[in-house]
Amino acid sequence: MDPILEMLERDSRLTAEEIAKATKQSASAVKSRIREYEKKGVIVKYKAVINRELVEEDDNSVRAIIEVKVTPEKDKGFDHLAERIYRFPEVLSCYLLSGSYDLLLVVEGKNIQTIANFVASKLSPLENVRGTVTHFLLKKYKESGDILKTAEETKRMAVSF
Repeated sequence: MDPILEMLERDSRLTAEEIAKATKQSASAVKSRIREYEKKGVIVKYKAVINRELVEEDDNSVRAIIEVKVTPEKDKGFDHLAERIYRFPEVLSCYLLSGSYDLLLVVEGKNIQTIANFVASKLSPLENVRGTVTHFLLKKYKESGDILKTAEETKRMAVSF
């Protein structure tokens, strides 16, 4: 992979000048390559990895991973059904898998009930969906290659009798 892409994937805040220095290219050449990658859709978006556990605001959103077994549509394969599913606003990510299940979804909702309603009223009723298994995420340790610092756990006093 192009070193420019590797560097931006690790840290999207790097400037063209910093990348140019590290790759021994001119800043204008780096800027041009980045614009080209953005135009072609190679670079889709720049985003931050947020450790929600450390955010002070009261955000009780829940994430879940859902395995989905489907029957591919004739002459359309998995792609058409995957597109119907990933267009739901609750779906953050959608992957085609090998193995027992065909699709893997990462979904988010206000609470467990919101995700349960999504599965029951939107996902499961789709014609070619044959089954689902939902796993709720309890704690995140690492995301996109970045280890997340955990909030200081309160020290409990040892009690003995």
